[in-house]
Amino acid sequence: MKNPSKYLLAAALAGLALNAYAHKPWLLPSSSMVDSKDAWVTVDAAISEGLFDIDHQPLKLDAIVVTGPDGAKVDLQNASTGRLRSTFDIKMSKPGTYKVALVQQGVMGSYKLNGEMKRFRGSEETLAKDVPADAQEVKLTRSHSRLETFVSANKADDAVFKPTGVGLELVPVTHPNDLRAGEKATWRFLLDGKPAANQAFSLIPGGVRYRGTLGEIRQNADAKGEISFTLPEAGMYMVSASWPAAAVPVAGQPPQMPPRRVSYAATVEILPQ
Repeated sequence: MKNPSKYLLAAALAGLALNAYAHKPWLLPSSSMVDSKDAWVTVDAAISEGLFDIDHQPLKLDAIVVTGPDGAKVDLQNASTGRLRSTFDIKMSKPGTYKVALVQQGVMGSYKLNGEMKRFRGSEETLAKDVPADAQEVKLTRSHSRLETFVSANKADDAVFKPTGVGLELVPVTHPNDLRAGEKATWRFLLDGKPAANQAFSLIPGGVRYRGTLGEIRQNADAKGEISFTLPEAGMYMVSASWPAAAVPVAGQPPQMPPRRVSYAATVEILPQ
């Protein structure tokens, strides 16, 4: 298998909203809104058991894409990867909102060969090699995951939120860089470009180790894929969602794997009033 860590990351991303205590990948900006003539932001990137804790391994940066308010790609500056986290800077030379995104796709599954059950994890490109032509009882799950955060320089705009029409996406009615504790916020989720009706979402604040409780907020979108809620106290949060909902486990049977699994996660900052 080529670059197995890439596919392990895709699996972690795809399962983000399924297990609040699993290792999670995250992108954490130093600030979500920068008011300066020389606007910069630093982003930490890691995979950890505790949300935003640096306790497991770094997130690789080779597939991270930063998109500026004009739609152009922005280079990572001063990028480095350490033992427990990666970090990079973004020079925000134009006013507006920038999107930092890591999008992953993969294929995992199982098959029987010569009476022995085998499992694999790979990509569409490696599928022919991963599954022999004479394999039997082939079961596949295709995954699509999106990990994002958003930062704005001097003003917030909506250009980077144009949906791609693939997977789960957040199209904010309330801009994610304009969130204040105690105010109402509305977000819209799309699944393959269409309203993600009744989509469940989770909002978890960082700092669990100091709080002692998860502090998770769970809610389901309406028929238009929209959720409206009162923003909790100030801090950095992770919003996450996955589709389809996890199947109810059956005693004595392995977990059921859907033919497709899609996930979304983003770091947002809620500011004080």
